[in-house]
Amino acid sequence: MKTPTIFTLIFFLFIVFSWSCAAYVDDHVDDFLETYVHDHVDDFLEKSGRDNVDGFLECLKEEFDNYTSISSLVYTPINSSFMSVLNFSIRNKRFMSDSTPKPLVIITPDKESQIPTIIYCAKKNDMRIRTRSGGHDFEGRSYVAEVPFVIIDLLKLSDVTVDAEQKTAWLGAGATIGTLYYRIAEKSRTLAYPAGFSPTVGVGGHFSCGGYGILMRKYGLAADHVIDARITDVNGRILDRRSMGENLFWAIRGAGGASFGVILAWKVKLVDVPETVTVFTINRTLEQNATQLIHRWQYVLPKADPNLFLRVVARRDNSSQDGRNVTIRATFNSVFLGGIDRLLALMHEIFPELGLVREDCTEMSWIQSILYNTALPINSTEPLLNRFQDNVGYYKGKSDYVQKPIPISGLEGIWRLFYEPEGAKAEILLTPYGGRMAEISSSAIPFPHRAGNLYKLHHMVYWEGKDAQNEDKYISWVRRLYSYMAPYVSKYPRGAFFCYRDLDIGVNNNEGETSIGQARVWGTKFFKKNFDRLVHVKTRVDPKNFFREEQSIPPRRQWTGKDDI
Repeated sequence: MKTPTIFTLIFFLFIVFSWSCAAYVDDHVDDFLETYVHDHVDDFLEKSGRDNVDGFLECLKEEFDNYTSISSLVYTPINSSFMSVLNFSIRNKRFMSDSTPKPLVIITPDKESQIPTIIYCAKKNDMRIRTRSGGHDFEGRSYVAEVPFVIIDLLKLSDVTVDAEQKTAWLGAGATIGTLYYRIAEKSRTLAYPAGFSPTVGVGGHFSCGGYGILMRKYGLAADHVIDARITDVNGRILDRRSMGENLFWAIRGAGGASFGVILAWKVKLVDVPETVTVFTINRTLEQNATQLIHRWQYVLPKADPNLFLRVVARRDNSSQDGRNVTIRATFNSVFLGGIDRLLALMHEIFPELGLVREDCTEMSWIQSILYNTALPINSTEPLLNRFQDNVGYYKGKSDYVQKPIPISGLEGIWRLFYEPEGAKAEILLTPYGGRMAEISSSAIPFPHRAGNLYKLHHMVYWEGKDAQNEDKYISWVRRLYSYMAPYVSKYPRGAFFCYRDLDIGVNNNEGETSIGQARVWGTKFFKKNFDRLVHVKTRVDPKNFFREEQSIPPRRQWTGKDDI
């Protein structure tokens, strides 16, 4: 094995004693994991690839004219802050275990110009790249790999600049949705953006995978309103929309950036919202006709006024104070772009069965509705700037699209599964489509799930830390729920939502080539007919497949006289 060079040893020491100790996460250091890494550094590097680390760090020194400018942004397992930096943006504790593969290096660049060199040095030393914006990938693919890898953590590339007059914003790929909302609200009460719910979600991944939020029925997806971008490609070029071309610009708005390069920034077109919106949350149990209300909801919401967003979350609940009897509680959660009077008139016309009354409703601003839907106090927007998420748990999620209403008997079968022990903390979320979502072409961006879908289903199962060693039984449970749903959801292919990453539906090979046919198994579920165009773009921009992971778009092999399908 290659002996560490004097430079590498000095460089490690420099990092250890660097003034940069990730102050932004010091309050949340996991002392046990840090001690573990310090006690096992030699084993960690020996198993994972000391040669890769040595070569990578030497490459950084050689390529940066002033390598001290980057050294304070580099973390290796020998660094005291390595685990706290790694864990800060992990949003699923399934991937915090000792057995989860760890990166050899984490870099938190503070300038876009640093990223081309990082890519060059990773390629030179056979290290894969994982790009992390907010860390919400359901399968941890922005910070986990089965091969030697480096994380480019974009959290320092998080500036957001809003031009209220032009109704546009530029935002770094490391910015969060919360920061974007905060900066918009600073400038205007009547401008917004059709992105997601959770303020800690990073825009780098959310926009590129087809993320959605409470404005989707009115305006579509976040990616539908991206008008420019910057990306670093496999050759280290920083490209904007004009220089990358329309095919690549199309691909990164819905198929993820990780297949094509490192997304650096987005320019977006903001949308108009009224000064006053109305919110309500109504809970109904089975004893209060929850099943019948959900059944009716399927017929009503996809055809409703696009100003109405009304989703349903169903989960198990106690029907008695002693917890001995259980039921299903359906939560009807709504944001309406208008005042109470208009909302009441609309609901009484299309969905009187829900029994909405004035006392259920509250008028507020759009930015307050964001706070309301994330269970934050509505009297201050400051919490939107907080990147730290303190309610991280263990979970597994899956997704489906419903094109015909599920019969009452089908819903009752879901409840039976929820009554099983593993369903105690499970839930399903029903997100209505229709409105603008049905008007945008299925090929406008890679996200194809438009007209013909009544709603999206999100299946989730959670468990507690005391059951971390028994996670297989919960994962098995949600897979059984997914199997049960097969007769009631889309078919040929069975659709899935790329933002809700699910490795169960198919993966690429970690080593060697992945055929187009193998990738098509999962690719058509996410992208339908758009998968073939994505393969074409990938082949043009990254023919050697440097940017790859378990569900990245593969390039087509050079033609050998046989079809690669």
